[in-house]
Amino acid sequence: MHASRNMGQKYKLWIIFLHLLIITCSSGSRGRELVGSGTENKILEAISDENHPTLHTEHEHEHVHSHMDPSVMVFFTFKDLKVGKTMEVYFPKRDPATSPKLWPREEADSLPFSLNQLPNLLKVFSYSPSSPQAKAMEDTLRECESKPIKGEEKFCATSLESMLDFTQTILGFTHDLQVFTTSHQTKSSVTFQNYTLENIVEIPASKMVACHTMPYPYTVFYCHSQESENKIYRVGLGGENGDRVEAMVVCHMDTSQWGHSHVSFQVLKVEPGTTSVCHFFPADNLILVQKLQQHSLATM
Repeated sequence: MHASRNMGQKYKLWIIFLHLLIITCSSGSRGRELVGSGTENKILEAISDENHPTLHTEHEHEHVHSHMDPSVMVFFTFKDLKVGKTMEVYFPKRDPATSPKLWPREEADSLPFSLNQLPNLLKVFSYSPSSPQAKAMEDTLRECESKPIKGEEKFCATSLESMLDFTQTILGFTHDLQVFTTSHQTKSSVTFQNYTLENIVEIPASKMVACHTMPYPYTVFYCHSQESENKIYRVGLGGENGDRVEAMVVCHMDTSQWGHSHVSFQVLKVEPGTTSVCHFFPADNLILVQKLQQHSLATM
């Protein structure tokens, strides 16, 4: 029994690892999207070379929120989740060669992952305390040590093994583990443009774990699960320049526990608890659920 469980865990670890290998050939991301103080979507990306994603002016429109960072243009409400809807969406791109790498558990566990150890960590990675990299590491460690909101369980995974351990505490292993990510079907340097929703498939799940990449010298995932109702969808998108994206979307049906300063409320101009909030996942974020039957919602 014990050997069988270990084999199952190793198999699921390889599933996640294969997903990440595919992701590294696709697009990138910026940090956590959901709850807290509202600073999640402004996390500094100084660790890699994609610090300042370029807004391609040939796809900028007069009706774009010109005063708003385009990278926050990933939010919408559940009523807008319907085939034929067109919206502006930001999908960051990254260069795998310059992105932080996955470390095995033994290597990651050999270093402290703690804000109070930041001075020593900066010495290990040869970063000046005043450098952008130091600020990025501080932001990540502070976010990872922040208190979860009501009904949330959270954990910062510094390896695939620790991610799997946390996922097991939330989902268990009574069913096969299924991992979903956003995938780009075409190669393009455009990060921000109009996309039309062409098909929608619901991924039914009673619970989910969402894992978001955080800026750090090696790959760190902010993983969390919430008790409130969430809906998961795979959405086929067609970009105005011909880009094709199979995007993952999560809709949070209850936002009453979110902070008033959360960036989604600024984008949507709503208040906490007054509406659902949906958002697109960037390509290096993960959604983990127990494997269940899917239902097509293409007529939504």
